[in-house]
Amino acid sequence: MASLAVAVVLALAGSAAVWAAGGRLESASKRLGAHYGFPPVVQGAVIAAVGSSFPELSSSVVAVLLHGDFDLGVGAIVGSAVFNVLVIPGWSALRGEGLRADRDVVYKEAQFYMLAVAVLLLTFSFGVIYYPAGTDGLVATITRPLALVPVAMYGVYVFIQFQDVSDYDAPGVDDVRVRRQWLLLLASLAVILLGVEALLRAALDLEAVLGVPSTVWGVTVVAAGTSLPDAAVSVRAAESGRGPTSLANVLGSNTFDLLVAVPAAVLLAGPTEIDFGTAVPMMGFLTVATLGFLLATRTDLELTAREALPLFGLYGAFVVWMALEALGVTAFVPGV
Repeated sequence: MASLAVAVVLALAGSAAVWAAGGRLESASKRLGAHYGFPPVVQGAVIAAVGSSFPELSSSVVAVLLHGDFDLGVGAIVGSAVFNVLVIPGWSALRGEGLRADRDVVYKEAQFYMLAVAVLLLTFSFGVIYYPAGTDGLVATITRPLALVPVAMYGVYVFIQFQDVSDYDAPGVDDVRVRRQWLLLLASLAVILLGVEALLRAALDLEAVLGVPSTVWGVTVVAAGTSLPDAAVSVRAAESGRGPTSLANVLGSNTFDLLVAVPAAVLLAGPTEIDFGTAVPMMGFLTVATLGFLLATRTDLELTAREALPLFGLYGAFVVWMALEALGVTAFVPGV
């Protein structure tokens, strides 16, 4: 039987496992990226981002395959994207005493990430129009062909990123024990998978005990827990003075989450229903959060500690909004 104490222990244990494995993952991905001669932006936006986004990918797939709750997985991913774009850059700026950006991050990475938000929302819209479910017209069926649309867009993103490799003159690096680093990376992913399952079970237990929908716990507790590897990668990059890598990891992680982690569950489990009324308002807030991030980083191509404070405030507003939705004070998200 579910209990509040068990749910709290699961949430803490899952977060600790994800955090610890995330640190190992960051170390291995950094060494492998340097070994293969990738530019800093590609290291952050592809290698580190895909690795540190494994918790979000796991949350989407496990939520559907083991718990039959696609909305919980999507909620965790959207909530994680909000956490990534508001809390992690702010945290990185505080730890790194300011965070330098560059034009590749502000223009190429950020603009493609915004395109990812639009493509996923368009995919959900196609589901409502062509594969409606239920009687209220807000429940969509996402089929495998529809899920391939965002995945194909991610293929375009990877193609664009790897064009940078051919133009990049990689500096010499010390010998890297490649096999050991790959084993460390794979072991870290396995531990993260276990941690994510603990977080998802905590969300479902909290729903059973407190009566608050699992979607709310997904966009807050599970999202924050699964974002810890992203935080580890970005904060450590900021502390070592690699601002572009830190910011590129955030945007690259969000791009991967939206274009790959969400449709991956559909591709594995088959046609899956999603509540359009729940997804769209939260993605609308994600758009607002992204604009806040862009405004903060665009000024002098630097995110200062002072500019980080409004980002924390915006995330606090998001958490308060989710709490008000759960308590029934507001009703902007029909599915909550």
